[in-house]
Amino acid sequence: MKLVPLGDRVVIKQLEAEETTKSGIVLPGAAKEKPQEAEVVSVGPGGIVDGKEVQMQVKVGDKIIYSKYAGTEVKLQGEDYIIVRQNDILAIVE
Repeated sequence: MKLVPLGDRVVIKQLEAEETTKSGIVLPGAAKEKPQEAEVVSVGPGGIVDGKEVQMQVKVGDKIIYSKYAGTEVKLQGEDYIIVRQNDILAIVE
């Protein structure tokens, strides 16, 4: 099964949180902050959304930073994904 987003939506997979700090301190699960970095898994076609022409600026495989509270979390075949609108993506990490 495959997630195919509609309109200006993008399916992303969150990257794993760091287990240790830069100084080498190991963080327990509760202390880890939810990362805002993810990889693009699937991209919608864009088109006319809310009466405006939308060009998709991300592509599959891009690493992105997205808004902290954006999107809808989905679990499919044991994998966790987040579906966000393109305007919730803040930057592409190069």
